[in-house]
Amino acid sequence: MSEQEYSHIVRIVGHDIDGQEILLQGITRIKGVGLRMSKSIITQLNLDTSKRLGFLTAEEISGIEEIIKNPVNTSMPDWFVNRPRDRMSGKMLHLLGSDLDFAHRNDIDRLKRIKSWRGTRHSLGLKVRGQHTRTTGRGGAAVGVSRKKL
Repeated sequence: MSEQEYSHIVRIVGHDIDGQEILLQGITRIKGVGLRMSKSIITQLNLDTSKRLGFLTAEEISGIEEIIKNPVNTSMPDWFVNRPRDRMSGKMLHLLGSDLDFAHRNDIDRLKRIKSWRGTRHSLGLKVRGQHTRTTGRGGAAVGVSRKKL
């Protein structure tokens, strides 16, 4: 392939990705897209998994972007999205990047505001998902046997 067909940095859905990345791993550099979704995008577009991102054509990049932005409108199943039945809109959404962080932060703030058990655990900085806390998850200075000063 000639130098003109290769691009060193590929921009997909507002993220700059190195052109040397293999296609399968390169798509996962976008926050909100995992390995499973990356595999399904590649198989849906009939692309080579070992191909480098820098050798993609503009049509292939636009196809990848279209699937990432609206996975429900393509032939992806509903359980592929990371925000099923969104609380505000009630739609199946797939959030990316800072939108995903913002939604996650809003969910935790909502739990704190309604004073649910999980929200209380979040506000106290304790384990939220039922883990044991007797021996793990300790913070602060180490407490142990103090030595006698000489």
